[in-house]
This record gives sequence, structure tokens and C-alpha cells, in this order.
Amino acid sequence: MTLPTVHILFENPAWNPPLTDALDAAGFPYELHYLDDGIIDPSVPPAEGIWINRISPSSHTREHGSTVAMAREWLFWLGVHGREVINGSHAFELEMSKLRQELVLRKYGVRTPRTVLATGKDNLLRLARTFEGPFITKHNQGGKGLGIMLFNDADVFADYIDSPDFDWGPDGKIILQQYIQPPEPFITRVELVGDRFLFAMRSRTDDGFQLCPSDACQVPATNPAVCPIDGEADEMAANDSKFSLAPIAADDPLVQQLLALVRGEDLQIAGIEFVEDANGNRYVYDINGTTNYSGVLGRQIDVDGMTEVVRYLREVIVPRMSRRVAA
Repeated sequence: MTLPTVHILFENPAWNPPLTDALDAAGFPYELHYLDDGIIDPSVPPAEGIWINRISPSSHTREHGSTVAMAREWLFWLGVHGREVINGSHAFELEMSKLRQELVLRKYGVRTPRTVLATGKDNLLRLARTFEGPFITKHNQGGKGLGIMLFNDADVFADYIDSPDFDWGPDGKIILQQYIQPPEPFITRVELVGDRFLFAMRSRTDDGFQLCPSDACQVPATNPAVCPIDGEADEMAANDSKFSLAPIAADDPLVQQLLALVRGEDLQIAGIEFVEDANGNRYVYDINGTTNYSGVLGRQIDVDGMTEVVRYLREVIVPRMSRRVAA
């Protein structure tokens, strides 16, 4: 069987090797499309094949300020022509907005921390004063833990938003969110591909919330503000100890809720994060479409995330494309 070409939309080359290695191993031809610059000619249809969207909301932190805007145009172009897109326009807009994630999580009955959005200093301060306990700030277009700060009261927050350290983020929208105190310093990330639960991973938060599990992101950076991060493999393995397998199974009620969400919202690949409080209540707060996988953890549990993504392409997407052509 001749396999279709897989087209990868990307802006961070450090995240490509696990996926391209898995494609090579499965016999898929592929092409890479760098989206921080480029051309779209509406008179020319996009290439046939499978398209995978690997664009992150944190792309601007790698000096790729045009990527998100360009990705929106590419995804719309692909959609108009009916191309097979993994994490297309709807999924991308969901990943680009913490507010939209909150709305979708509520739609599927998933428990979330209290979450509000505002622009303008006066509005932010007014909302901050409505929180009865600690709260955190986030950029609405997040990624890499951008804009996350913890505040115990609104007066301290008021000083912060008047300081030169305050950052409105790339879209000028700030999220205020109820802080959930975990009994241990970790969050849990549920990895889903298609209709399948792969595994759940605990990520330690002792050193902050830049928790991308990609092996390329585990090494101390030459410039901490910019990814990809350079370093040696042995350093990477040592730092990767922040990730461990979480004792969650596919039949867990929360996993079933999240599977319903990704099916209903046309999100084929997702890493969805939650935090658990001292009473065992789980609060979901983040949906990652551009998910990466820890190679070190993958070898420990014998589940390679990108291999599972490529298996999904071969066992689900390729047969679906064949049926469409036959019809």
C-alpha cells in the first residue's frame, strides 16, 4: 500500500525529530512546512495528503511572531479544500485561548477552577477583588507557563499590574484563575490520540510551570527565554525525572469526559492537564493540542507517544481517506 504524504506545519524544529522518526519507521513520506514566513496562493490548491498542525501558542517566545497568524490562514485554506487535517482550525482556536478552553470544558461537564478574562487594568483589578482566596494570572494565549503568577490578595496584584514587570501577553488578554493547592507539587497530564487514552503523566512543579515534556525542552537553556533548548543527552535524562506515570486508567470517569470532549471538538491529538486538591477533587485547566512526549518516560512505560500518533494515522486516517476516495 502506498502511504500518503504527511505534511507537518511547524515553527519549532526541535520538536520535529520524534514525529519524523516515527513516520520514517512506519514508511510514511513527509514534508515540513515552516510557518513563520511563507506564501499562500488561493488559486493553487494545497497538496494532497495528511496535514498535521504542530503550531504552539508560545511560538512568539521563539521570535516567531508571525506564526500564529499565518497558521490561521493555512488551516482555513486547507479546510476550504477539504484536506485531512490533524488539529485543524477549530482545534487550533481552542488551543490559542484559555477562555475558550474553559467554555468547552464547562460544555462537557468537566470541573474547572473559577476562570475569568479581562482586558484593561481597571477591569483586571475589579475581577481580582472578587476572588475570596489565592488566584493566579495567565496569558490567554499561553504555553510555557507564560504569565503565571500567584497572588494571595488583590492589593499585591494591584501593585504588580502597575509595575514594569507586568506583561499583557501576545493578545492583550489576561486570565485570572482560582488557585488550587495540591497536597503534593505536581500536576497531571492526560494524553489522548483519536479515541484512545495513551497514558497519564505527573509533572512536578517544584521549579515552576514550564512543563513541556519534550526531551528538547529539559536541558538548561543558553537563553532561557528562547526555545529550542540546547544541551547534552545525559543532562536531558537527569532533568526528565520531573515526569512520572500517573495511576490513571482508560475507564477513569475523567478520562471518559475528556475523550468525549476531543471527539466532539474535532481535536485529534491532545494533552489535557488537571490538578488535584487535598480532598481528591480534580480541576482541569489546560488543553494542549501541540502536545509533546517525554522520551525518557516513554521508554520506561514502553509507550512512545509519536509512534502512537503515527499508528493512528495509519490505522484510522489512511483507511478513512481510502473510503472517501472509493465513494
